[in-house]
Amino acid sequence: MSNTQIVVLACAAVLVFWMVGAYNRLVGLRNAIASAWALVDEVLKKRGDAVTALVLALREALAGEQNALEALLAADRQVRAAAAAMSVRPVDPALAAAVLAGEAAMASAASRVLSLLEQHEARHEAAVAPHAEVLRESVARLAFARQLFNDAASTYNEAVRLFPTRLLADLYRFKPAGRL
Repeated sequence: MSNTQIVVLACAAVLVFWMVGAYNRLVGLRNAIASAWALVDEVLKKRGDAVTALVLALREALAGEQNALEALLAADRQVRAAAAAMSVRPVDPALAAAVLAGEAAMASAASRVLSLLEQHEARHEAAVAPHAEVLRESVARLAFARQLFNDAASTYNEAVRLFPTRLLADLYRFKPAGRL
């Protein structure tokens, strides 16, 4: 074998090792996004369960505010549907946008119900207080989980955009991730 052939083989080997390493890095970063989404999803499920229980407990106490309670349940259904879709493809930006839209509706509806609850005696009832507290606490927990998700998505997106990994990302169809 000539020196030229050895140099060509060495360059080919370096290129193959780089491609395998870059691919594995992108897959690892994509898996980190999925892990971060699992934390967000867990908080969303706990909040959804609390919303359902809270609405059931408040049906009679806030009989005149059924529209607010129905809006809260509708927002919860919207978030749950978007979260279920996001669980399948946590990197998809369109699904992340759907979760954000659901979260906006949920924030509005939850603040309305919580403000109504503050004005009512039912807030001290044993059937209501723990669920209302979980709903309030979920705001901070969700913010933390979303920050972890966004950090993982930013790291992945940066890796996908960097040259020369961008060439490999295009080849293997790694697309930028959505953010919450």
